[in-house]
Amino acid sequence: MPFAPASRPLSAIEARVLGTLMEKARTVPDSYPLTLNSVVGGCNQKTAREPAMEIGAAEAQEALDELRRLTLVFESSGGRAARYEHNAERGIGIPGAAAALIGLLMLRGPQTAGELRIHAERWHRFADISSVEAFLDELAERSEDKGGPLVVRLPRAPGAREARWAHLLCGPVDAQALSAAPASDGGHAGASGGLAARLEALEAEFAALRAEVAELRAGCGA
Repeated sequence: MPFAPASRPLSAIEARVLGTLMEKARTVPDSYPLTLNSVVGGCNQKTAREPAMEIGAAEAQEALDELRRLTLVFESSGGRAARYEHNAERGIGIPGAAAALIGLLMLRGPQTAGELRIHAERWHRFADISSVEAFLDELAERSEDKGGPLVVRLPRAPGAREARWAHLLCGPVDAQALSAAPASDGGHAGASGGLAARLEALEAEFAALRAEVAELRAGCGA
């Protein structure tokens, strides 16, 4: 049975952990599934995250355990450390393209369809903004027997050209408050999107390498 967000909203940390696993599965497949250290590093990245968070290993482990109970995360055995992978598509009951949008909304906060298309480049290539909007409309109109809506379109903020979207995996949102809040820079969307994507890729690779070094040091008793 698909996960129903209305019956068990995720906490902010659980959403960040799940979004991080979804992101790394697409962007750094060679380092995936992730160790706990890699999960923590990904959650605490300084770019492509809104809001910025400082999650400790104990908090991340608790979130992983809860997500496992919801069948949204699996633990892989073998090797020196446990590794974790997400099961979002099957656990929530959505296709990969829609999952990319949900993951981005969990990691970056409310975004317009145009921003989502730019940010999804390394996750899933959407043909155009219309295709992004079509998936968002599907997620917003999801029937109750499938778990209910997963996203909501926010009222357009004064002076904004496009409305932003927010996810509902953490429960209902205050649409008026979110639409009134100033938009983030969206990870330098727009003309600088390509540079931002490269910076994010480098940061992700650095975080993965740092986690691997920490595990090697731990294994050597350093």
